[in-house]
Amino acid sequence: MSPRSVISSARRLVVKVGSSSLTGVDGGIDHARLIALVNALAHQHLRGAQIVLVSSGAIAAGLHPLGLTARPRDLATQQAAASVGQGALLAAYTQSFAAHEITVGQVLLTAEDVTRRTHYANARRTLERLLDLRVLPIVNENDTVATSEIRFGDNDRLAALVAHLIDADALVLLSDVDALYDGPPSRPGAQRIPIVAGPEDIAHVAIGGSGSKVGTGGMATKIEAARIATAAGVTTSITAADRIIEVLRGEDVGTLFLPIGRRGRSRRLWLEHATSARGRLIVDEGAVHALKERKKSLLPAGITAVEGTFHDGDPVDVCGPDGTPIARGLVNYASNELPNLLGRSTRELAKALGPAYEREVIHRDDLVVL
Repeated sequence: MSPRSVISSARRLVVKVGSSSLTGVDGGIDHARLIALVNALAHQHLRGAQIVLVSSGAIAAGLHPLGLTARPRDLATQQAAASVGQGALLAAYTQSFAAHEITVGQVLLTAEDVTRRTHYANARRTLERLLDLRVLPIVNENDTVATSEIRFGDNDRLAALVAHLIDADALVLLSDVDALYDGPPSRPGAQRIPIVAGPEDIAHVAIGGSGSKVGTGGMATKIEAARIATAAGVTTSITAADRIIEVLRGEDVGTLFLPIGRRGRSRRLWLEHATSARGRLIVDEGAVHALKERKKSLLPAGITAVEGTFHDGDPVDVCGPDGTPIARGLVNYASNELPNLLGRSTRELAKALGPAYEREVIHRDDLVVL
């Protein structure tokens, strides 16, 4: 079977489209582009595939009504634009998919929603149920409430994490560039890279950022998303939005990233890629060994210093004696509680402070070794 046929035959598929692929010259939503995308996805859906669409464009859709000509830089105005634009974007999708008798559902996520154990399970359960009901979920980052500290940052990474969350067969990242090239696509002689089997295949490639006034991503974010998805065993394609029909047919377009990891759900991938650390815990060599080799939880006895300000449940980096991060996890204590606990056993703490203190600083289930 051809590697590209994984996409054409995918039982469960995640497709991400960026703002630049949905907008016209005025920065607003180009309905002809949106309808072309919907028609292609509807064809695949009606053939039996389960599709999740991760769509940017909420902020872009809100620019024109607010009299803005480019994506605002400050978070408050971005959130205002998203608030105005999200309804308009969903209405456009609802109307376009309804022409094919397909029901859509909106799912808005923040990184915090899916790093905590119960929220992660709820997000997965909601998406699974929507797909079982033959609803096509439309996912976006919840820009109206996300803060700078708890953002995915771009929908490419969100799409990769959603593909992992629902155990998708394939991920398609649609861009305004038709593939990854070995140099700037505008440079004469630049060659398309058709297949990437591993990081070494593109180690020589210079990657640029976003060239759009309305988007946050660029080829760098798409390659990072492909790295996350392929590490979770998900075949990934990067191509232009106007080549969506070809890529869904399994034709030789775009750049295909082959999976390098095993399929299977693990919340730890979310902890590694969907969170930004709010602080750091410095640990001794004994704790490093316990975490990396013995797969243990982090206890107060192994911590030598606390850096940063964080709350119970926040993600923090665990660093060795030299300051190098070795793990990331969700902490069970606030930063102002921990200094009085360092170097003491949980049994000693329970005896001195009560049974509530006989618990791990980071439980193994909430920790990923980097």
